[in-house]
Amino acid sequence: MAEETVSVMMEEAVDPVELAEARAQRERFDRNSAWLQAHASEVYAKHRGKCICVAGEELFVADTAREAIARAKAAHPDDIGRFVHYIPKEKVPRIYAH
Repeated sequence: MAEETVSVMMEEAVDPVELAEARAQRERFDRNSAWLQAHASEVYAKHRGKCICVAGEELFVADTAREAIARAKAAHPDDIGRFVHYIPKEKVPRIYAH
């Protein structure tokens, strides 16, 4: 097997417009994340085995991530801080490592 060379390039963002957009996206994400944290026990208990998307500090539930995102986008098209998450069917201890 031939050895592949992988190169990584990092650039520092300095464009004020790009930085402002990134800050706005992060602020919206943080608000949506805080909403989920505040409602987590209720959301997780009620929607096991479903995909959720949080946008506009509102919950959208569906069987697939694509469908949950579509519902969130329809209701909050300008929310660039939305996120999607799958809630496992069973509440069991999980170990995340690699």
